[in-house]
Amino acid sequence: MKNEKIVFTFDDEEVEFYVLEQTKVNGVSYILVADSDDDDAQCLIMKDLSEAEDTESVYEIVEDEVELEALLKVFEELLEDVDIEM
Repeated sequence: MKNEKIVFTFDDEEVEFYVLEQTKVNGVSYILVADSDDDDAQCLIMKDLSEAEDTESVYEIVEDEVELEALLKVFEELLEDVDIEM
């Protein structure tokens, strides 16, 4: 899934993101996505809320600051050469 372009639908509007990395923490899947493949891209961390029986993935943007801080550290370690700023 890394560096793959995926489409999310927000309020009937389709938005494309690049998947930079994915990880699982405490049994929950997360993906780090960017709005472009440039060095100054805007990034979001998305949490997978899908159930096993769902035919499509359901994601929400991680907004909780404590959860976000912890996940930023995980993604920075996974990507090594990338600096992620809040």
